[in-house]
Amino acid sequence: MKIEPVLRAVSEPTRLRMVRLLAHMELAVGELAQVLGQSQPRVSRHIRILCDAGLAERRKEGSWVFLRSAIGTLPAPEADTTTIGGAVLRLLALAERDDRQFAARCEQDRRHLAAIRAGREANASAYFERHAAEWDTMRRLHGADEPVEIALVAALADEPLGRVLDIGTGTGRMVELLSPTAARLTAIDKSAEMLRIARARLQDLPADKLDLVHGDFTALPFADAGFDTVLFHHVLHFAQDPAAVLAEAARVTAPGGRIAVVDLAAHDHEDLRVQHAHARLGFTDAHMAAFLADAGFSPAAPITLPGDPLTVKIWTGRRAAPAAEPRKALSA
Repeated sequence: MKIEPVLRAVSEPTRLRMVRLLAHMELAVGELAQVLGQSQPRVSRHIRILCDAGLAERRKEGSWVFLRSAIGTLPAPEADTTTIGGAVLRLLALAERDDRQFAARCEQDRRHLAAIRAGREANASAYFERHAAEWDTMRRLHGADEPVEIALVAALADEPLGRVLDIGTGTGRMVELLSPTAARLTAIDKSAEMLRIARARLQDLPADKLDLVHGDFTALPFADAGFDTVLFHHVLHFAQDPAAVLAEAARVTAPGGRIAVVDLAAHDHEDLRVQHAHARLGFTDAHMAAFLADAGFSPAAPITLPGDPLTVKIWTGRRAAPAAEPRKALSA
């Protein structure tokens, strides 16, 4: 990060407010314009300057563009200021403490942020009302969520979760469940609508701990070996080629990292293909073990949670660590 573009970027009052806002939470361009009371074209010009300076980052999600802080969340008084970005955040915190006019504007912006949060929650509630029948049908099929969640947490509890990737996050419930013990969480979903639901659910998590990403499980937009724990929760049955999807998951799993697949045991409810677009009618233990092994995971014993009429399974595995290079023989 270079100092001159940073100083130019924060020399304008609106951009100061934007840096402060983005340190609170990720915002869509339209939401940012709403909070600032400015037009989207004008806000977009400010965004370009902040991004060019390295203070903010753009991320496309369907037809929406979201902005997040590139320098972290709001610091505590003892925050590290050894980086330019950290120093900018610390300066803004001090400015809000000592500059009454700036503090008043920040307080007004936070009230507008509260309205954004409430709007997201209202939209999420409306979505579930529109699709309540579908959700209720699925819940009746695979039983209560709580026993599955308890079993999943227990299955992963023997070591730190580290960097978690939730593939097909849907409503974001699994991210919420694992957030207390994860170092960092990334949630990806193909549906921009579902990501907006997840964003409403997860908006109280620290902004620097969570990434919401729009993408497909057949081509994950992540570098190799970037995650310690990878999760599929009632997602893999949508895959036309589960083996390929698990191979892609293995690519982004660090050596020694773990995978957990929560899904339905093999069943004969053909109506799920038509009504809910299931590509697979569950999985047998043998098939899942083969899928995991072919992808490079060592499968563990599956966990069975009988339901009425469908049974839920939890399959886990560990990514093989690279073999150590043989030691060269010492010359005489």
